[in-house]
Amino acid sequence: MAAHDIEVILSRQLADCLSLPIFIVGPKGTLLFYNEPAEQILGKRFEHTGVLEVDEWSKLFRPQDDKGNTIPPENLPLVNALNKRKPAAGSFWINSLDGKSHKITVTAYPIIGRARKFSGALAIFWKEEGEV
Repeated sequence: MAAHDIEVILSRQLADCLSLPIFIVGPKGTLLFYNEPAEQILGKRFEHTGVLEVDEWSKLFRPQDDKGNTIPPENLPLVNALNKRKPAAGSFWINSLDGKSHKITVTAYPIIGRARKFSGALAIFWKEEGEV
């Protein structure tokens, strides 16, 4: 991992140990990492997508509401956590990179260190109950 704040490095280490899907972005929204459980929902290993800018990842999975309307990036919980530096949550549909559609629930929060330095944001997400 490139030079990142310790809070981001520790968040990545924690994500590697958890069975919940986790997505980590830097302070400008650049995708830094997602873990193996996230790979199963997103449809591609992180090593194959690599680092992506917010414009790319926020559209890549084609987030949609229950009526099939595209959700703009600024309305996604992770982008809200980045922009407002406050926790955000929501549920919506995504299309994985392996062609499957999933309804997910997302809880996102900013990563802020002890010195109050903003280092990015982290999203924990899971498929809605009944999703396979």
